[in-house]
Amino acid sequence: MKNEKLHIDFSNAVAYVNAYSKPLPADLLLKLYAYYKIANENQNHPGSTTPLINAFKANALIQAKNVGRTEAMRRYIKLVQKELKASTK
Repeated sequence: MKNEKLHIDFSNAVAYVNAYSKPLPADLLLKLYAYYKIANENQNHPGSTTPLINAFKANALIQAKNVGRTEAMRRYIKLVQKELKASTK
């Protein structure tokens, strides 16, 4: 049951980010990117056509390499609550 709530909360956080219209800082976007990829067990390499963007994305994934899937979901949710939802209050 707890795991199901985590997945729902994660899906809601992803939807919130996808609907967010204000610009986000690059460091926040990179953390969200890494946690999202880990949470979804996506092993694909960054797919940008810009090598520098790929390097930043790869670096974000390297920094989060020891984070498991469940923890990545929790961290993603926490970042959204702390950095996005708190700033709109």
